[in-house]
Parts: sequence; structure tokens; C-alpha cells
Amino acid sequence: MPRVMICGDLVWAHEECVEMFRGVAEVVRMGSPNRSDFLSGLKPGGKYEGIVGLYRHNVSADRIGLFDTEIIDALSAAGVKWIAHNGAGYDQIDVLYCKAKGIWVSNTPGAVDDATATTALYLMISALRCYSRAERSLRQGAWKSSHRAGEAHDLTGRTLAILGLGGIGTRLAELAHAFPMRVIYHNRGPYAGAPPYAEFFGDDRMDEFLAQANVLSVHVPLKDDTVGLVNEKMIRGLKKGAVIVNTARGKVIDEAAMIRALEDGHLGAIGLDVYPDEPNVNPRLLEFPNATLLPHMGTETCDSQKKMEIRALTNLLDFLQKGKGGDVIPEFK
Repeated sequence: MPRVMICGDLVWAHEECVEMFRGVAEVVRMGSPNRSDFLSGLKPGGKYEGIVGLYRHNVSADRIGLFDTEIIDALSAAGVKWIAHNGAGYDQIDVLYCKAKGIWVSNTPGAVDDATATTALYLMISALRCYSRAERSLRQGAWKSSHRAGEAHDLTGRTLAILGLGGIGTRLAELAHAFPMRVIYHNRGPYAGAPPYAEFFGDDRMDEFLAQANVLSVHVPLKDDTVGLVNEKMIRGLKKGAVIVNTARGKVIDEAAMIRALEDGHLGAIGLDVYPDEPNVNPRLLEFPNATLLPHMGTETCDSQKKMEIRALTNLLDFLQKGKGGDVIPEFK
């Protein structure tokens, strides 16, 4: 039988994994404590010889690092043809080099939509209503002495601007529409899955898109061309007092520009679940009472994580049985 590798954590779907690959492939656990051992194991005669595909979780980077050219070269030489990544974002993998080496990459869209969207919803509510500041006051025994009603706002009737409407953004739009909020979005082109109440703004209307936003929620993937996408110009294009919510990747926002806008009051508040240099958080952010900050909690539920594990494993199984898994990332389409 061919061999497949579990590279990183498999926490919730152990039994499903056994059932899925019984009689189809031998499942090998990545037990390497470091990169050197991992690379050695991929060589002829190594403990990972015969691996044709692997399930990958970001936690593997703690031991073997990112999937850069060195690792991809080793995987290619070993005969690996499929990387089933567990996660919607796949910036820890050099996917263009994978493509050049003939290694396909899949991710887990859809499985993360609800958990990440509800995280964005919480951040938006907390930022607009000043809930994070109020909770800190209570815990300090000061009741709501720091609260100023003039700084808090209802969600009803406000405009949510979604930057990058996909599965997560669409789920957030559905949740926000219930208040109701007006929902607008910007993509490179209209999104086929957009709900009818979500208004599309193209590149030619970007200034209008920003100027109408009470909340800008960021949902674009991290790529070379999206690093610092939300820059000084975009932030200053928002109306004074607007809120920025980010559950995508920290590097998508120019953090220094965002901090300047908080300092001079152009931004009314922020809600962040992601940061440029995780797990390190810029200490300057901790000084703003109008910042709601979470430690990358987007998919931290047993329900979503099990769905993600099963979806990634299914992609790997489909590769073995059908020659191609589902959920192929856009770079390969």
C-alpha cells in the first residue's frame, strides 16, 4: 500500500482517520523532533520512504519549520504529490514552488467559515459597543467608570464593508444582516456566492467603498501582493470613527499605519484576532482601551477543528482513490 503522513496535530478525528485509510494506505506519523531528522527520514531508506501524500497542520512548523524550498525539494524527491493542508490560510507553504515541483496543495475552505465569522462578529460588536473596555473595568472593580455612551454605537443600520468576500465573509454578512446592517464588499470581481443584499464595489469605486464603511472587516488571504494591503491610504479613506476588524492575517494590515490612526482618533476602535508576528503582539496595541484583542481564536473550537481535520483527510483520500483531491487552492486552478 502507499504511505501517507500525518504532519502535525490530528486531535479530533483519530477514529475517522483509521476508518478512512483502512485498506487504502499506511498512515505514518511525523515523529521528527527537528528539520534535520525530517529531511533525513525522506531520503531513500529513511523512515518516511514511500510517502506519496501528507496531511499538514501549522503546528508542525514548531518542529520542522515552514514548507519552504528546502522541504519541498525533499518532498518532491521522495515522491510526494499531494499536501492536504488543514486550514483555510496556507501562507506557511511556498505553494508556487510546490506547483513548479508538481506537488498539489489543498486547503479546508468552508470548514472554518462559521467559527471565523463568529469571531469577527464578536470583535465587531465589542469594538462598536466598547464591551472589552467595560469588561476590564468590571474586573478592576471600577464597574463602568471608563464607559462613555457617546463612544458606543449600535450595529443596527450601520454599514459593514467586507474586504475579500468568500466563505468566511459571506457567513459574516449573513450574521450581520440579521441586525440588520447594510453589507457592502470589495473583491477583484463580483462573488458568485454573494447574498443578494451584499453590494459589490469594484476597483473603480474603492474610495466610495471605504468612505461608506462604519466597519471594515478584512478577509483576504496573505500573499505577496496582499502584505500591507490595508495601508495608510486605505485606512485614511475610512470615515472618521470607523472600526477595523481583522480575522485574516496580521500582515495584511500596515500595523504602524493602523496605530497612527488610533493615536490621532481617525479610527474609533479595532478588533484583532491576528498579528504580524504571532505569538508576539505589539505592546503599543495593549495601550489602547478601544482595542479588542484575541490570541488567534478564529477556529479554536472542537467542532470546527474536527471538521477541518476530516476535510483535509478527505482531500488526501480523494487523491489516493481518484487521482485528485478536492479543495485545490486557487493558485492551481
